[in-house]
Amino acid sequence: MPGLYFEQFEPGQIFEHEVRRTVTESDNMLFSTMTLNMAPLHLDAEYSKDSLFGQRLVNSLFLHGLVCGISMQDTTFGTTLGNLGFSETKFPKPTFHGDTIRVRTEIVAVRESKSRDDSGLVTFHHQGINQRDEVVCDTTRVGLMLKRPADAQS
Repeated sequence: MPGLYFEQFEPGQIFEHEVRRTVTESDNMLFSTMTLNMAPLHLDAEYSKDSLFGQRLVNSLFLHGLVCGISMQDTTFGTTLGNLGFSETKFPKPTFHGDTIRVRTEIVAVRESKSRDDSGLVTFHHQGINQRDEVVCDTTRVGLMLKRPADAQS
Protein backbone atom coordinates (compact mmCIF):
# COMPACT_ATOMS: atom_id res chain seq x y z
CA MET A 1 0.00 0.00 0.00
CA PRO A 2 1.58 3.30 -1.03
CA GLY A 3 1.82 6.12 1.44
CA LEU A 4 -0.27 9.25 1.34
CA TYR A 5 0.60 12.49 -0.37
CA PHE A 6 0.79 15.80 1.49
CA GLU A 7 -2.72 16.78 0.35
CA GLN A 8 -4.21 13.64 1.88
CA PHE A 9 -3.28 14.55 5.47
CA GLU A 10 -5.53 16.60 7.74
CA PRO A 11 -5.00 17.70 11.33
CA GLY A 12 -6.92 15.42 13.67
CA GLN A 13 -6.75 12.44 11.32
CA ILE A 14 -6.07 9.22 13.26
CA PHE A 15 -4.55 5.97 12.02
CA GLU A 16 -4.87 2.76 14.04
CA HIS A 17 -2.18 0.74 12.28
CA GLU A 18 -3.07 -2.91 11.76
CA VAL A 19 0.50 -4.24 11.82
CA ARG A 20 1.65 -5.33 15.27
CA ARG A 21 5.01 -6.72 16.36
CA THR A 22 6.02 -8.86 19.30
CA VAL A 23 9.45 -7.81 20.53
CA THR A 24 11.85 -10.70 21.04
CA GLU A 25 14.97 -11.17 23.10
CA SER A 26 16.88 -11.50 19.83
CA ASP A 27 15.60 -8.13 18.62
CA ASN A 28 16.81 -6.45 21.78
CA MET A 29 20.17 -8.23 21.92
CA LEU A 30 20.98 -7.67 18.25
CA PHE A 31 19.95 -4.01 18.19
CA SER A 32 21.78 -3.23 21.42
CA THR A 33 25.01 -4.89 20.34
CA MET A 34 24.88 -3.51 16.78
CA THR A 35 24.57 0.01 18.16
CA LEU A 36 27.23 -0.65 20.83
CA ASN A 37 24.76 0.03 23.63
CA MET A 38 26.26 -2.43 26.09
CA ALA A 39 24.09 -1.38 29.03
CA PRO A 40 23.58 -4.42 31.24
CA LEU A 41 19.95 -3.39 31.65
CA HIS A 42 19.45 -4.53 28.04
CA LEU A 43 21.88 -7.44 27.87
CA ASP A 44 22.47 -9.04 31.27
CA ALA A 45 19.60 -11.09 32.75
CA GLU A 46 21.39 -11.63 36.08
CA TYR A 47 22.20 -7.95 36.51
CA SER A 48 18.65 -6.98 35.58
CA LYS A 49 17.08 -9.25 38.22
CA ASP A 50 18.12 -6.68 40.83
CA SER A 51 17.01 -3.66 38.76
CA LEU A 52 13.88 -1.55 39.22
CA PHE A 53 11.84 -3.82 36.91
CA GLY A 54 13.46 -7.15 37.77
CA GLN A 55 14.19 -8.03 34.16
CA ARG A 56 15.88 -6.69 31.03
CA LEU A 57 14.37 -3.69 29.30
CA VAL A 58 13.97 -3.41 25.54
CA ASN A 59 16.32 -0.77 24.12
CA SER A 60 14.30 2.44 23.81
CA LEU A 61 15.86 3.38 20.47
CA PHE A 62 14.76 0.03 19.03
CA LEU A 63 11.25 0.68 20.31
CA HIS A 64 11.26 4.20 18.84
CA GLY A 65 12.32 2.86 15.44
CA LEU A 66 9.73 0.09 15.59
CA VAL A 67 6.92 2.51 16.36
CA CYS A 68 7.87 4.79 13.46
CA GLY A 69 8.42 1.80 11.18
CA ILE A 70 5.00 0.29 11.88
CA SER A 71 3.37 3.62 10.96
CA MET A 72 5.03 4.06 7.56
CA GLN A 73 2.99 1.67 5.41
CA ASP A 74 -0.23 3.57 6.10
CA THR A 75 1.27 7.05 5.98
CA THR A 76 4.65 7.67 4.37
CA PHE A 77 5.68 4.62 2.32
CA GLY A 78 7.08 6.01 -0.96
CA THR A 79 5.76 9.53 -0.42
CA THR A 80 8.20 10.97 2.08
CA LEU A 81 11.38 12.83 1.27
CA GLY A 82 12.66 12.36 4.81
CA ASN A 83 12.21 13.05 8.48
CA LEU A 84 13.06 16.59 9.53
CA GLY A 85 13.08 15.98 13.24
CA PHE A 86 11.70 14.27 16.30
CA SER A 87 10.55 16.02 19.46
CA GLU A 88 8.98 15.24 22.79
CA THR A 89 9.90 11.56 22.72
CA LYS A 90 8.90 9.79 25.93
CA PHE A 91 8.84 6.21 27.18
CA PRO A 92 6.21 6.33 29.95
CA LYS A 93 6.18 2.57 30.60
CA PRO A 94 8.88 -0.06 30.09
CA THR A 95 8.90 -2.60 27.26
CA PHE A 96 9.98 -6.18 27.92
CA HIS A 97 10.78 -9.21 25.78
CA GLY A 98 7.48 -10.72 24.61
CA ASP A 99 5.51 -7.47 24.59
CA THR A 100 3.39 -6.90 21.48
CA ILE A 101 3.41 -3.34 20.17
CA ARG A 102 0.68 -1.66 18.13
CA VAL A 103 0.74 1.93 16.94
CA ARG A 104 -1.68 4.84 16.75
CA THR A 105 -0.78 7.93 14.72
CA GLU A 106 -2.48 11.31 14.84
CA ILE A 107 -1.82 14.08 12.35
CA VAL A 108 -1.04 17.17 14.39
CA ALA A 109 -0.35 19.76 11.68
CA VAL A 110 0.21 20.22 7.96
CA ARG A 111 1.78 23.17 6.20
CA GLU A 112 3.21 24.04 2.83
CA SER A 113 6.97 23.99 2.47
CA LYS A 114 8.46 27.48 2.32
CA SER A 115 11.40 26.40 0.15
CA ARG A 116 9.96 23.61 -2.07
CA ASP A 117 6.86 23.64 -4.23
CA ASP A 118 6.72 19.82 -4.59
CA SER A 119 6.23 19.05 -0.89
CA GLY A 120 4.85 20.04 2.47
CA LEU A 121 5.48 19.35 6.14
CA VAL A 122 3.34 16.98 8.16
CA THR A 123 3.62 16.64 11.94
CA PHE A 124 2.89 13.11 13.14
CA HIS A 125 2.21 12.08 16.75
CA HIS A 126 2.92 8.35 17.21
CA GLN A 127 2.06 6.22 20.21
CA GLY A 128 3.38 2.71 20.71
CA ILE A 129 0.95 0.72 22.85
CA ASN A 130 1.56 -2.70 24.39
CA GLN A 131 -0.85 -5.61 24.85
CA ARG A 132 -1.85 -4.18 28.27
CA ASP A 133 -3.01 -0.95 26.52
CA GLU A 134 -0.12 0.98 28.11
CA VAL A 135 1.59 3.69 26.08
CA VAL A 136 5.26 2.67 25.97
CA CYS A 137 6.50 5.17 23.37
CA ASP A 138 5.14 8.64 22.66
CA THR A 139 6.87 10.70 19.99
CA THR A 140 6.25 13.57 17.60
CA ARG A 141 8.02 13.88 14.27
CA VAL A 142 7.92 16.14 11.24
CA GLY A 143 8.13 14.59 7.79
CA LEU A 144 8.71 16.29 4.45
CA MET A 145 5.96 14.79 2.30
CA LEU A 146 5.62 14.81 -1.46
CA LYS A 147 2.66 16.55 -3.02
CA ARG A 148 0.57 14.54 -5.43
CA PRO A 149 2.09 14.74 -8.93
CA ALA A 150 0.10 16.84 -11.39
CA ASP A 151 -0.58 13.80 -13.59
CA ALA A 152 -2.06 11.94 -10.58
CA GLN A 153 -4.49 14.72 -9.58
CA SER A 154 -8.12 13.68 -9.58
